[in-house]
Amino acid sequence: MDSGHPTETDAIPRIRCEGVTKTYPGVIASDNIALSIQPGEIHALLGENGAGKSTLMKILYGVIQPERGQIWWDGKPSRLNSPAQARQLGIGMVFQHFSLFETLTVAQNIALSLGKKSTGNLKDLARRITETAEQYGMPVDPDRHVHTLSTGERQRVEIIRCLIQKVRLLILDEPTSVLTPSEVDKLFIVLRQLSQQGCSILFISHKLHEVQALCHTATILRHGRITGQCNPKTTAPQAMARMMVGNNARLHTRYPSQTGKNAALIIDQLSEPADHSFGTALKGVHFSALRGEILGIAGVAGNGQKELLSLLSGERRASVKQSLQMNDQSIGHWSPRRRRANGICVVPEERLGRGAVPDMHLRDNTLLTGFLQDTVTGGFVRNRRVTAFAHRIIEHFGVKTPTSKAAAKSLSGGNLQKFIIGREILQRPEVLVCAHPTWGVDVGAANTIHEALIALRDAGAAIIVISEDMDELFQISDRISALCNGQLSPIKPTTDVSLDEIGSWMAGLFTVDDITSTPANSAPESPEEEVCA
Repeated sequence: MDSGHPTETDAIPRIRCEGVTKTYPGVIASDNIALSIQPGEIHALLGENGAGKSTLMKILYGVIQPERGQIWWDGKPSRLNSPAQARQLGIGMVFQHFSLFETLTVAQNIALSLGKKSTGNLKDLARRITETAEQYGMPVDPDRHVHTLSTGERQRVEIIRCLIQKVRLLILDEPTSVLTPSEVDKLFIVLRQLSQQGCSILFISHKLHEVQALCHTATILRHGRITGQCNPKTTAPQAMARMMVGNNARLHTRYPSQTGKNAALIIDQLSEPADHSFGTALKGVHFSALRGEILGIAGVAGNGQKELLSLLSGERRASVKQSLQMNDQSIGHWSPRRRRANGICVVPEERLGRGAVPDMHLRDNTLLTGFLQDTVTGGFVRNRRVTAFAHRIIEHFGVKTPTSKAAAKSLSGGNLQKFIIGREILQRPEVLVCAHPTWGVDVGAANTIHEALIALRDAGAAIIVISEDMDELFQISDRISALCNGQLSPIKPTTDVSLDEIGSWMAGLFTVDDITSTPANSAPESPEEEVCA
């Protein structure tokens, strides 16, 4: 379905910028950028992590100001000094990481962004929210607390917050990265509707097939500069990817599956209550992580992924120690250190704060999990070995950084993710648990990470990938499953599962009988489709 490209090619652009330049110490984030978006145009902004997309978005939303360059809004020179000023003009932005207060209601969250003059009383605002939600087919209850909403529903709240302010340019940063396929379809219907009503959309994504399906124009950034512009509907994804990462990058789209061998880690009927009021209880989770295999676990955020990760890593101990077994030992009560010493490594879901300490050097961040790699003896840090380990990670995984003494927060998301995953892989684990290994990561970095995971798998490790990215799971997983409301669906070889079936599992369309009657290493013959209890 075509999204209806604007026909007024000679119309005054909704927003235009020329010569926009922004520098930071040691890097030019935006280098003489020129961009023009017409009324009703859906314009994709593509590029690797660190290419300058976030900087340009923040300039157009008034978060930061350029050192040079000019911006025109509806043909008039403008200076965007703040997000509040941008919103007054009609610019709205939905960030990749939602800015919602979980303990407040939908209406209360939206009221905070509108200000006293625009809000009125909460009853009137709730009515406006309901009317806007119905108009665009995005149902949401204004009285619900945010912590009770799914990821897709939270994104609706962010978009409705913009639409209530009569947005004329909507900036979306990786809007589909945590949505199910059906939620993506619904989002695209809304965006096409907005486009037909004259709203301009700046769409940032790494999913090139989505850009092809939705966008009228694509601008590609590399190293802070524009390297090309194209019509996504007539340009092959491979060609767009080449503009993003350069001609020398290897761009694999599919990896051969293989059958795992004996179990490295067995999860046996793992049931745990929620550890806080907003958490999810795990109910009889049962599977085996096989050596020489990648097991993919899909699911919408908030269905038990964090709880499962904390129990696998040892941050939370299992109530029944026999529910986790490795090498004929019950490890449910083992500490994270003991698990690491026995070959379990973990890539957490958050890069900054969990995977790395933002203000610490990369070199020092290697010690967070690499302290068992002969880098600490008798309580003393062996500095040369720590530095050597950091340099191995940087060189082996192509981490773009001037030095190992750069602060973790100074790296782009993709480069920091490569560093964190490299730190775990170079410890040669028997079992590697990865949460969202390429979330918000560009094509080149994702390719590097995927190849490293495949190589580790081929070396005989058992790998568990917990992700909300269906493309990623189908690309690298040998077997696949899904979590819904703390229950794990049947497990099948990825080659035997369709996207629709995974989507139904993510929505809970499987029964307890499907799970309990299916061995962890095989697939059910004919699962019934009933909501999980």
